[in-house]
Amino acid sequence: MKRINLSTYRPIADVQDNIIFANNGNVVLCYEVIMPEIYSLSEKDFEDIHGTWFQALKSLPVGTVVHKQDIYIKKKYSSDKLSNQTFLEKATHDHFKGREYMQHRCFLFFILTKNKALNNPKYVNPFRNISKAVVRELDDSVNSFIGAVSDSVSFINNSRKIELVPLKAEEIENLTNGYFNGFNEGFDTDILLDKKNVNIGENYFDALAINSELCFGESVQSSKTNEKFTSDDFVFHQGFIDGLGLTLTENHIVNQILYLDDKHKWRKLLDKKVEELKKSSNFGSQNKVVLGKIQHILDQINADDNARIIRGHLNIIYWDREAKNLDRIASKIKTEFKELDILPYYPRGEERKNYILNSYCCFSSNFSNEDLYVTDLKHALCLFINNTNYKSDATGIIFNDREHNIPVLKDVWDEKKKRIKARNFAIFAPTGEGKSFLANNILRQYFENGVRLVIIDLGGSYTKFAKLYPGKYTVLRYESGKNLGINPFYIDNQDDLTPDRMEDLSVFLFELFASDLKVTKAQSVSIKKILRHYYESTPENHSLDGFYHFIESNQKDLLSKLKIHPDYFNITNFLHIMSEYVRDGLYSFLFEVSEDQTYKIEDKRLIVFELDEVKDNKEILSVMLKLIKSAIQRTIWKNRSEKGIILFDEFAKQLKFENVLESVEFYYQAIRKQNGAIGIILQSINQLPNNSTSASILENTQVIYSLHNEKGYEELVRRLNLSKHDLNQLKSIKNNLTGPRKYTEMFIKIGKQSNIFRLEVPKEVYAAYLTDGTENDAIMKLYDQHKSMEQAIIEFTSKI
Repeated sequence: MKRINLSTYRPIADVQDNIIFANNGNVVLCYEVIMPEIYSLSEKDFEDIHGTWFQALKSLPVGTVVHKQDIYIKKKYSSDKLSNQTFLEKATHDHFKGREYMQHRCFLFFILTKNKALNNPKYVNPFRNISKAVVRELDDSVNSFIGAVSDSVSFINNSRKIELVPLKAEEIENLTNGYFNGFNEGFDTDILLDKKNVNIGENYFDALAINSELCFGESVQSSKTNEKFTSDDFVFHQGFIDGLGLTLTENHIVNQILYLDDKHKWRKLLDKKVEELKKSSNFGSQNKVVLGKIQHILDQINADDNARIIRGHLNIIYWDREAKNLDRIASKIKTEFKELDILPYYPRGEERKNYILNSYCCFSSNFSNEDLYVTDLKHALCLFINNTNYKSDATGIIFNDREHNIPVLKDVWDEKKKRIKARNFAIFAPTGEGKSFLANNILRQYFENGVRLVIIDLGGSYTKFAKLYPGKYTVLRYESGKNLGINPFYIDNQDDLTPDRMEDLSVFLFELFASDLKVTKAQSVSIKKILRHYYESTPENHSLDGFYHFIESNQKDLLSKLKIHPDYFNITNFLHIMSEYVRDGLYSFLFEVSEDQTYKIEDKRLIVFELDEVKDNKEILSVMLKLIKSAIQRTIWKNRSEKGIILFDEFAKQLKFENVLESVEFYYQAIRKQNGAIGIILQSINQLPNNSTSASILENTQVIYSLHNEKGYEELVRRLNLSKHDLNQLKSIKNNLTGPRKYTEMFIKIGKQSNIFRLEVPKEVYAAYLTDGTENDAIMKLYDQHKSMEQAIIEFTSKI
């Protein structure tokens, strides 16, 4: 048979849910395998996954065929999942559209064969005898098989590293059509088989295989060193045959087929082989080699009571539109095998046709003894590929994967809290490594997704990005001797005096006049009583100055009138300390405003407080943070259903003062009641004091970003309890700031999941995030000229 038309020779008689009833009498249970991201697994992870596969498969019925099929196809990135509305979104969408990457899907098939003996002739043309449908009934043996497979699937899914998802009937049809249509798109075609080529449509196919014990070298293992990322001081791991997976950037399929045989039958067969070889070992060195290998397999099996004898077959089918490219691809595959000390077999003619046709799931029970190696199940499972592409979430922040630099959406908000309980985040990186650039990237995307942002900035890093959204932002900049226009006491009417508002005001006052004392319940109740009396007695123009004057004027009988014991509120102490903030006090200018200006920020979704001028003044900075907190509580946090983020940039400068750290901790406590997150940016985790307040902040920070740090990551690992593999990932960070695709790499940990991501952006986005230097100055001059940041960036980038 030289030509196969799939419409004439249908391999499937029926599909029910994820079960194929094949025309040759086989019953196939079909699953898609959801695996961890490439580079995310440690040496122990690989061992654990190997152990999971072994435990799951070892007890399947004798005669079961397990077929794992990894399909890798060259694709062009479509950008369909990327938003395309704003100026920077459009630039990002267009920048990545059409970028080439490897699409990977993995399938696992459990096959109950009609012929349980699994003794096939050398060549089986699977299409020759299927003109009539053979529909197998759901009898006791089929139901028993389905039950055994269900147990195995449940065990694998409970491991949490790998998930098996039942395929739908439509997916099974698509997979079948794709396979026998040669993965051609846009048309159906026939399979042309001749001795020279296997040709399907526009694609030419070839294969390499491991079909004998002779193919293997000294040993196999669950993982090996990844030379690309390993350095002198750390070892990065990859799966044993990962070099034949995603990193082999060619169209190919890796088929791993296991025949779960009767242990005793194949032990006897191996014993017989050993006896024969011993007799003939003096007739050639090759016989000695084979004898040694088979004796080693027998010794392993005899030493391990849990051993499960299997026959196995591994092949790699590869294809290209140009027949001349097949030799080049074969050379790459052989090189990978050589590094593994494995010698592949190159099938030709009838053998190649046999391998390609019978690597379809319904036919993978058709291999003969001559196509299969005999070994222990543990040995064979080292040849499983256990990772896949980076996974995009449905929504999230755009980063880039490490393999192809294509966009990956990561949901670092985690609305349903599947990965994290607190969405607060921290960015760690030394000066010049791109902290503010990364923060701009994260915050800009949050902002464009409807999240409200408050940035408390001591460095002036966000004004340019804000100017892209006229009317939606405000920048409140502290200038010496001037106030920010925030009056915590201001109310529109008496209805504003909710219990929450009174609580916030009392906390604000205690932070001002008793910041170094622990506030008792009695003191808290006292100040709230006085505040309430003040508002009832004073109909308008409420302010700190007015409150101070009210207490001063009524100090003789205030406490007795409100039935407050003098021990619970020291009026003399209050008036003395608060005198610094009223009338001609040193810091009175901070509270001079009587009318509240916070209405100016109520409708703004991006608010930047620039406190650069005050970064070295402990008292003013502390009061500023309290005032900002007051404004946030009364405006931004008024609507608890609205998402919001507060970012502290140049955080180390703010942390020089102890009371500032405590003020920030308050945000972390308060954010729990809100639909929000806190972000901090630090050059080093050592800038966070090693005390209980810092420990509380870190405990409530479950999204970690770290950029390259040539000084090392030991303190980061210690204080964040990172794993050994997390440290290896951190050490493997490499930036590429030259050539057409510039990117920085970063470590991102979301809850317990970590990996290295890249950040590559189009030139328009790069220009928007620049915070200093001559390029930034040039853009700001263009902005002053056009009064449009978008226009300034377009003009600037047109000259690059």
